[in-house]
Amino acid sequence: MSHSTIFPIKEFSSLRTPFYFYDIRLLKSTLSAIHHAVANDSTFHVHYAIKANANPGLLTIIRDYGLGADCVSGAEVQAALDAGFQPDKIVFAGVGKRADEIQLGLDSEIGCFNIESVPELELINRLACDKGRTARVAIRVNPNIDAHTHHYITTGLTENKFGINLDQLADVADLCLKLPNIELIGLHFHIGSQILDMEPYQALCVKINRLQDDFAARGISLQSNNVGGDLGIDYEHPDESPIPDFNRYFNVFRENLKLRPGQSVHFELGRSIVAQCGSLITQVKNIKNGVSKDFVIVDAGMTDLIRPALYGAHHLIQNLSSHGQQHIYDVVGPICESSDCFGHDERLPLTSPGDYIALRSAGAYGECMASRYNLRALPGSMLYE
Repeated sequence: MSHSTIFPIKEFSSLRTPFYFYDIRLLKSTLSAIHHAVANDSTFHVHYAIKANANPGLLTIIRDYGLGADCVSGAEVQAALDAGFQPDKIVFAGVGKRADEIQLGLDSEIGCFNIESVPELELINRLACDKGRTARVAIRVNPNIDAHTHHYITTGLTENKFGINLDQLADVADLCLKLPNIELIGLHFHIGSQILDMEPYQALCVKINRLQDDFAARGISLQSNNVGGDLGIDYEHPDESPIPDFNRYFNVFRENLKLRPGQSVHFELGRSIVAQCGSLITQVKNIKNGVSKDFVIVDAGMTDLIRPALYGAHHLIQNLSSHGQQHIYDVVGPICESSDCFGHDERLPLTSPGDYIALRSAGAYGECMASRYNLRALPGSMLYE
């Protein structure tokens, strides 16, 4: 399926650049594709990873398609509640939950806390006891599976900070069963992000099946398995591959994960839902002709989209204003860091000051990671349908 995002350039003049442009038609098509992919599986439950993009307008649309919310901070839990997500569809993960954040989750009666350590488990139990409540928890397991993605977003190896190691799992499960204000409902896994190869997911299913056998042998039944996320996207060809192959993704779990009677499977999708619908719109300020390179200097910087500087990531760069002869440029921002560069040796039409440039596939980990370094203003947003 192809989908060419239409940019209403005439409307851009009323907005201050840089800003994030969201193609709402594409977002809704993506959500519809997820709905159809799991419509016949009552055991499959999809949660949106709010960390990918917490724009309130997007959250409302995602909520309307019946998704739950995956949160990693108290502020994200509150954002989910404010957007109208059902509390019992909210899960709260993260390695460093504060007491006030846990209390928010308890008071809101969220669906589940994904626990990352024994001290955190004991804190949740103590706070739940103080409130006369029972906290539903899933143990985040570190399965030691290589997701074959960027090392900064690999989260399922023993060297990573996340989850309970396999050799500690039995003891942590026993502790969950002993604590009076804890209800152990399942296991949680998250092996990484921007995953394009299905093999790590297959390996995860094998690992989960073995762990389920171990739990069953000990007489422990689990209600759910949260397999995490996150399916990757095609950053270089956003119009040719606007919607990931969700059927292929979910089929991995249909074919390889052995569910017990009454069990459910939970998924945490973020990037694959919102990345392709978003673009960072920036305006050319100057063309600088260097000794060995020509530079397109735009008014967006690493403060607005940090992925290229942080991960060495590349976003397709399009000149929306010019369609002339091709030239080679480095596209750079105004921040006083040499890493403030969106692309080297980019082939673009002859570019001039005032041209609008789109940095594509920026809907995930773009607006939500913007900063005020150099005291720059945060980027605005435009939702377009």
